[in-house]
Amino acid sequence: MKERDLKHLRETIRIARESREAGNHPFGSTLVGPNGEILIRTGNSYRKDKGVGHAELNVARQASRLYDPEFLEKCTLYTSVEPCCMCAGACYWAGVGTVVYGMTEKRLAVLTRDNPENLTLNLSCETVFSAGQRTVETRGPYSEIEDEVAKGHRGFWQ
Repeated sequence: MKERDLKHLRETIRIARESREAGNHPFGSTLVGPNGEILIRTGNSYRKDKGVGHAELNVARQASRLYDPEFLEKCTLYTSVEPCCMCAGACYWAGVGTVVYGMTEKRLAVLTRDNPENLTLNLSCETVFSAGQRTVETRGPYSEIEDEVAKGHRGFWQ
């Protein structure tokens, strides 16, 4: 499972790099189906959507349009950085069963500092999910990949 998670997380890092190159914030996310196929991949869409253009929210929104919650419960959302409370809520409401992230929101806060485009909240996705009536499994952060995720944020939030 760990090797599969790292493989998919590296894909989110690639998407985050593309997102940054397109002038958006450096975040990427994918939805992986129960058989391991990538169903949806997207980056951040800040240039178009401003503060709500988060990669995980974009995936969750598209997933809820395309798939039933019963199917999404068997799917895994991979994301370069731990989902914020807005994105965790979107994953919860879409019906996603598992969320895997590479780096914590707390470490992101160190990188973004007080940048007005990403004022992080000190609220873990696990706290958001635990407040719900259904279980969302989480895995992360992965120390093996955190520096790769952080690299994409260095120099961006100045």
